[in-house]
Amino acid sequence: MHTTDEFYEIIASAIAVKKELVDENLTYQEIPEWDSMSHLLIVEALEQFYQVKFDFNDILEMGTVGKIREKMKKYDVLVEN
Repeated sequence: MHTTDEFYEIIASAIAVKKELVDENLTYQEIPEWDSMSHLLIVEALEQFYQVKFDFNDILEMGTVGKIREKMKKYDVLVEN
């Protein structure tokens, strides 16, 4: 089981924001730092850390941090709440 803290840290680092800004409701393009390029950086960082390879359609559906957490379950990556 992985922690929410590490999950948020990976996302925050990928988009170069403070971890405190990241929560389940943070939405793609809600902040300038989460644009299309940084979206791919998030995906790459998560794939590397959790050793998974996301399907293209799943990447497109990752519109919030909460949805990213949900999609990760499909790849047997469980992040505790």
